[in-house]
Amino acid sequence: MEDFLIDFQFEDDDERLKGIIEAVLFAAGDPISIKDLAYAAGVSEKRAETVIEMLEESYKSADRGLYIIRFNNKIQLSTKPEYGEYIKKLIKPEGRQNLSQAALETLSIIAYKQPITRIEIDEIRGVRSDRAIATLLERGLIKENGRLDAPGRPILYSTTDDFLKYFGFKNIKELPELIEFNLEYEEK
Repeated sequence: MEDFLIDFQFEDDDERLKGIIEAVLFAAGDPISIKDLAYAAGVSEKRAETVIEMLEESYKSADRGLYIIRFNNKIQLSTKPEYGEYIKKLIKPEGRQNLSQAALETLSIIAYKQPITRIEIDEIRGVRSDRAIATLLERGLIKENGRLDAPGRPILYSTTDDFLKYFGFKNIKELPELIEFNLEYEEK
């Protein structure tokens, strides 16, 4: 009932509601569910969806620099790819620099063996991993995930949601299957 009253308030004011939804999408930055967007705008999901469709239509104009990305019942405001060269002149991407080989090895070990201690990582890699772990923590790709109940109570590491986002996984189960190599070979 409350949604109906709020929806009725915006019945004749589509432009204002488009502005509200656009502002919420802009401020959120990250993907937002239509349900959360509707709540923030004070309208029903159906009404929010209608206004989103109107926004999408207005963004199709050649002189607009934005568009709406949709996935898994979430939406996000984004810049049109054709304007990327202009944006790159002022904004340098953060955290997307390539990871070193040591960091990638360490991250792979953590992803497949999590939660895991630094000593266990070092044993698998055969070298110290302090710097790689520090880099991965700094970039938010891994996190401290408690302590092992053992002498010295070493820190346990696991991956973060930023790890999933960085590599395009929806969840950790989407990691490619780990193939264990048998280093022994048969003599012919």
